[in-house]
Amino acid sequence: MPEVDQSDSSEIHFQVLRAIAQNPDLTQRELAAVLGISLGKANYCLKALVVKGLVKIESFAKSKNKLGYAYLLTPQGVAQKAALTTSFLRHKLEEYESLRSEIEMLKLENANSASTSVQEKKDLQVEAQAK
Repeated sequence: MPEVDQSDSSEIHFQVLRAIAQNPDLTQRELAAVLGISLGKANYCLKALVVKGLVKIESFAKSKNKLGYAYLLTPQGVAQKAALTTSFLRHKLEEYESLRSEIEMLKLENANSASTSVQEKKDLQVEAQAK
């Protein structure tokens, strides 16, 4: 069985909790489309969140569409979503800072490389004129 990266799992669970909080009437197929994941993965994540007690499934007993369900965040689910939001935001800010530093380094390298090239050209011209 393939090993599951905990951060990937947490991020997907966060995305599922977030989508459900925004629209509890999403079908699993719609949820999968919104998140860009397979229907099977959406089903698997929802089941895992239900087992953890973070999501509750309610069927529409009086609905003509007997397959219609609402996915509701439990109080524990709301708390977990808040914790995951904080963690997700912290992680994204760290990524942003890392990328920003890398961009600054690349800019400096490029500027140094460009100035070195200009200096090398000048040196070659001086040498050529001296001969």
